Amino acid sequence: MALTPGSSIGHYDVSALIGEGGMGQVWQATDTKLDRDVALKVLQEAFPPDCDRTVTASRRASFRSGHRAAVLVLLVALLLVDSSASAAQPPTPVHGQEGQDAPWVSTPQELVDTMLDIAAVQAGELLIDLGSGDGRLVITAAQRGARAIGVELDDGLVAVSRELAEDEGVADRTEFIRTDLVEYDFSAADVITFFLLPELTIRLRPTFFNLRPGTRIVSNTWDMRGTEEDPEAPGWDPDDTIVLDPCPGFCTAHAWTVPAKVDGLWTLDDAGELELQQRYQRVSGELRTGGRRITLQEGRLTGTILTFRAAGVHYRADIDGSAMDGTAHQGTETRRWGAARRP
Repeated sequence: MALTPGSSIGHYDVSALIGEGGMGQVWQATDTKLDRDVALKVLQEAFPPDCDRTVTASRRASFRSGHRAAVLVLLVALLLVDSSASAAQPPTPVHGQEGQDAPWVSTPQELVDTMLDIAAVQAGELLIDLGSGDGRLVITAAQRGARAIGVELDDGLVAVSRELAEDEGVADRTEFIRTDLVEYDFSAADVITFFLLPELTIRLRPTFFNLRPGTRIVSNTWDMRGTEEDPEAPGWDPDDTIVLDPCPGFCTAHAWTVPAKVDGLWTLDDAGELELQQRYQRVSGELRTGGRRITLQEGRLTGTILTFRAAGVHYRADIDGSAMDGTAHQGTETRRWGAARRP
């Protein structure tokens, strides 16, 4: 028999096609007796269940196109189940389902690609996606040659992600870890991505800021401005923002590079002083040299690179812990300069 949205089979009212593959289709439906959502798997006659085939939940979020054929309808999993039933098998994920910190809503593939582009993900780097959902960002990063880890609390989404990574041939470069993301150590990442509500983003902001300088961070939709009490308050401004047009549903990617920490007093090679105040990637302060006190302008950190302007001279330095080494450029003249952090 063939199912269509609005049709019924027994006491199941069919609402939408979730996915399909070579063995059949999976439909979302309502169990009218128990008043809860279920998934129905529709099998081709070529693949009937038998005593050697264990009937389990279909956990794929997407399926490859399959042949149309006569089918056998089989109830395979409850999407909303009681704790006794879910112990054996995680429920099939549903777009928009509630999670511990936020509902699961998948990132459009166009924005996935944009987030990886803005992060400049390179082959061999480690990307960690916090709240990885169905794993599409992790899988796409792995297809670009990165090593990628998805951190996700929902059992069903972890299962979906692992299956899809296997289907796409990147299981050897991906890992999906079921845990609470606020308890996970992601300090080894070269790139961190996430799609989290503002409250959780702000909660994680101090942890992000204290990551290794040069770590790139990219978010879907929400930035790291504001406080828990006042979302409009100043915060950590993005270094870059891209808004897709036309919008595929979620349109915005924000990017940051974790800056080095330079706040404090530095002694220059010529015995002068550089006093710096830092607010995330923005730097202000004063240069004291040759008896002059010069207010810094346009001070900024991009990872471990500090740039500023003072009295018409453009300064650039690479930060290595407690040392700076760089150049000062004015007109056609360039000279070296350096500084050491004062204890």
